[in-house]
Amino acid sequence: MQDFNSLETNIIRAILGAAILAVAYAFFVRSRVLAQDKGSQRMQEVWGSMQAGAAAYLGQQVRPLRTLVIVLAAGAAASVLIIPPAPDVIERFGEDQAQIWVAGGRAGGLVLGALLAYIAGSVGMKAAVEGNVRMAAAARKGYSPALRIAYGAGSVGSMLTVGMGLLGSAAIFMLLGITAMDELLSFGAGAMLVTLFQRVGGGIYAQAADLGTDMVEKVEFGLADNDPNNAAIIAGTIGENANDCAGIAADVFESLELTFVAALILGLALGPTADAEQPFVMNFLLFPLMVRGVGVIAALLGSLFVRTDERRRNAMAALNQGFYATAVLTVAGVAAVSYFFLADPDTDMIDWRPFLATSVGVLLALGLNRVTQYFTATTYDRVREVARLSRTGPATNILAGMTQGMESGLWAVLVIAAAILASVFIYAELAAVTVAYIFYGIALTGLGLLTLMGNMLALHSFGAIANNARRIGGIAGVDKNARNVMEDMDAVGNQTRALTRGTTTGATVIAVVALFGAFLVNTAQVQRFLEYPVLTGINLASPLVLISFLIGGAVPMLFTSLTLHAVLRTAAQVVAATRQQLQRAATKPEDYARTVQLTTVATQQELVSMVLVGVLVPLLVGFLLGVEATGSFLLGSLLSSQLLAFFQVNTGSAWSNARRYIEDGNVGGKHTEAHKAAIIGDTVGHPLKDSAGPVLNPLIRAISLLTLVLAPTLLLLRPLDTPISTPVWAVMALGGLLLLWAIWRSRRETPQMAELSKAAAAQGRI
Repeated sequence: MQDFNSLETNIIRAILGAAILAVAYAFFVRSRVLAQDKGSQRMQEVWGSMQAGAAAYLGQQVRPLRTLVIVLAAGAAASVLIIPPAPDVIERFGEDQAQIWVAGGRAGGLVLGALLAYIAGSVGMKAAVEGNVRMAAAARKGYSPALRIAYGAGSVGSMLTVGMGLLGSAAIFMLLGITAMDELLSFGAGAMLVTLFQRVGGGIYAQAADLGTDMVEKVEFGLADNDPNNAAIIAGTIGENANDCAGIAADVFESLELTFVAALILGLALGPTADAEQPFVMNFLLFPLMVRGVGVIAALLGSLFVRTDERRRNAMAALNQGFYATAVLTVAGVAAVSYFFLADPDTDMIDWRPFLATSVGVLLALGLNRVTQYFTATTYDRVREVARLSRTGPATNILAGMTQGMESGLWAVLVIAAAILASVFIYAELAAVTVAYIFYGIALTGLGLLTLMGNMLALHSFGAIANNARRIGGIAGVDKNARNVMEDMDAVGNQTRALTRGTTTGATVIAVVALFGAFLVNTAQVQRFLEYPVLTGINLASPLVLISFLIGGAVPMLFTSLTLHAVLRTAAQVVAATRQQLQRAATKPEDYARTVQLTTVATQQELVSMVLVGVLVPLLVGFLLGVEATGSFLLGSLLSSQLLAFFQVNTGSAWSNARRYIEDGNVGGKHTEAHKAAIIGDTVGHPLKDSAGPVLNPLIRAISLLTLVLAPTLLLLRPLDTPISTPVWAVMALGGLLLLWAIWRSRRETPQMAELSKAAAAQGRI
């Protein structure tokens, strides 16, 4: 605490209090959900299989994750031998103790980040599973009780995500002050590991299970939808919870931490002064922390506005009430923080620039929501056009959906570009001093957007809970009124999930732009220390830099291919296992758990190739082409990944909602040629919107983090204008071979895929 005066210390304590309040509120809501009725015996039997499947999934997932965290924590501690402590750390702890502090801090930060992110995701997922059956039971009583339980169960994971993230980062900052950057970077890296398993792995798992379920039902055995004899059905429901509850929670947790770290790195560059009495302006570091505290409280209060009644029966309006209340409370809270804490002590003038930059982030979230709604909601003509064009077959349905997704990417990028441009205008006067001011404003914009995630995560989980409650009700045979309630909320949840996917992609883009600014600042500081020419930008006229930009643009394409191949291979294993169970005898409860475990293990095996690609390509580019080329690689990856992500997410959502629009009785309704075409489009779209599109977010964030950490290492290990040493060439050659092996491994056809093709051919399907 030696970096802070009494006022600053009390501010950090208040922020820690807000984080603890959010965590306590999450467990309070969870207890209220658990106290609700679980419905009939048949409903509880179906739910019991889901609960066992969720336990099997989390149990299988935690073992390799725990091993990986331990190994990487040891590597983080050992990294101090290559990346020495920063000068300010040496000044504080002394040269002898600095290495010990940094080694322990890097390892401890990584473990803490992974632990808190995992707790937030896994407890949130369990709460969603607990909420599924209780929502189905409540739907028999009325609309309002069902909404209250579904939103409450979803808000458990959302409040834990924002609360535990803030708790960890605020505690580290309180303990170490301005020397906390290494530990906070490790904290974000720990969250990134959990994202790898829960978001990337969860996306593959969810769609492999869903695709496997459909193949068994429609291709292999002609079963009815949600037939309990299909052992893959429970794996599909667990996949939704794994991806749409735990996965997106880890995604947002990581975005929050990396955006916060970027703001602090940039704030450190802006904070030093020439005043001996106040050598550092702590406001540059405290304000991002206060924004996060305001966001946590706003999300908590905003959840109280989510309510409806039996007369209105409008879930979307109720959820929007909470969202807009959170946005208003966030802006009002940040304005109050600016008024009381950003006044110049000499002139009493208030610096409103940080408030304006943060408010732009709130507006950015609203803008991305509107773009996503316009291209994916059934209330607009874009989705209805896809439905109408389904009359002429699957080809026109797919082409129509693709046109919506492609155009939506343009408008989403323009909205993000406008937000970045706003930061340029807000900090225009100070940009002449250093461009770090603009990137600092961009980081605050990202934090402003992410303050709304405490509410939006609940909306996303609401969709998964409503969908699984509908499945439970369908299998258990609940009455028509209850089914209508769940059908309506499932339709609303389908839309809220589309909105959240678009917003999380936007948050990732802003986070990566801010991290790019931190990369420039970090690189420049090391270059000044080594007395090298300072990197102030990326020169694309340099051939090597241009090549790196092109390679960076290609990597998200490769990653998308790897993801879709992983879905196909894992789905084939699901089908093979389910086929054996159906041929042997009627499906038993233990078959559900066995299928979940098989799907989880297969998914984790697929992660090997994807991790190697995500890590090896940036390392190869950095060591072979240099620091500036590494920055160019990051920019190329960012451009390609955001366009691909928006295209895939919105295309898949447009196809899905076009199918739902037809099933609601439009364009001829069910069992028409238009409906058959829409089913095909929806089947193609699910892996795009739930797997390939969302997993690009952790990919580009991982590349950003690697770039940020790699740049100083490259400068220290490879002095200016020196050729690459023979050992480095040998290591890079080995890395290249390993990369080729990973790509080959991801492209192979497994025996299960071949068997599936033969089975389909035997039935005349292909």
